[in-house]
Amino acid sequence: MLVFGKSADLAYLALVVEQPEAIAARFENDFGLPRSSLRCGTSSVPVISVGAAALALFGPGDPFVGASAQKGVHHLALGAADPAAAARACGLPLAGDIAQGLGGRAQIALAPAATGGVRVRFTEPLGLSPARSDLIERIDHVGVASVDNRVARATFIAKLGAVYESEQTDSEVETISENFTSDTHQTIFHTRASRLLGSMRVTFITLGDCELEFLQDLTTGVTADAARHDAAGDTRADRSVIARHIAARGAGLHHIAFKTPDIDAALGRLARAGYRMIDTTGRPGSRRARIGFLHPAALGGVLAHLVEREEL
Repeated sequence: MLVFGKSADLAYLALVVEQPEAIAARFENDFGLPRSSLRCGTSSVPVISVGAAALALFGPGDPFVGASAQKGVHHLALGAADPAAAARACGLPLAGDIAQGLGGRAQIALAPAATGGVRVRFTEPLGLSPARSDLIERIDHVGVASVDNRVARATFIAKLGAVYESEQTDSEVETISENFTSDTHQTIFHTRASRLLGSMRVTFITLGDCELEFLQDLTTGVTADAARHDAAGDTRADRSVIARHIAARGAGLHHIAFKTPDIDAALGRLARAGYRMIDTTGRPGSRRARIGFLHPAALGGVLAHLVEREEL
């Protein structure tokens, strides 16, 4: 196992968004999170402190994330005093040589094929102070579209120093019951065979003060539903989202979730501020949580949601 002296820490999460400066202003003004700027190459990158980690906002086509980078969660960076040594210690293949990253810090990337499609980099710590607001406490988790959660557990725990948190299986089953009521022959009830609509394995692995949520579609023989962002989801819809993402982009980082102390108050506040919403009140989520999604257009093309839950 890679030894960090403690469990691995998330230094920052890179998001590719439309109009990074405008999205940074939303995090600062409406989410109440502090914003700073760090040089990266010839650009000044908006950086949002959240919990013990940070969000780095890049525009599509920024050289640091690559010309082909699509909007969404692009990569995560683990903090290491010596990124090159940390990369060698984990024993996973590299995607390049040591280079300058955010704020001129040394950084090195791992090959995504070795990390279940997740783009992972090591970076020298950014030196930012932890931050929270009355709306957002920290990053709750980062969602990952996964092909095999067993590989994810082996890689991120045994190789990268993350810590196992929990695992669950979500299933949605449809059962139809008919009844035949006669004035002479009483009532006959008939229940048809149940039909599986969607099933996922969800594995949480702790990384610093948040988790990675690996979402593996277990459904076979069921076509994914068409994409829609105008209605609250369920297990059938959620597994369809993951299936479509893997078919279009392959496995990898998918969404971000922020922990909030009051889900209904937070969703209502953002709705009143003019954010385009998927959920306007909290609904049941993983780990006995209540969750609510923002439309991807609200944060420049990144799928994000809020989470209210008790610490277990």
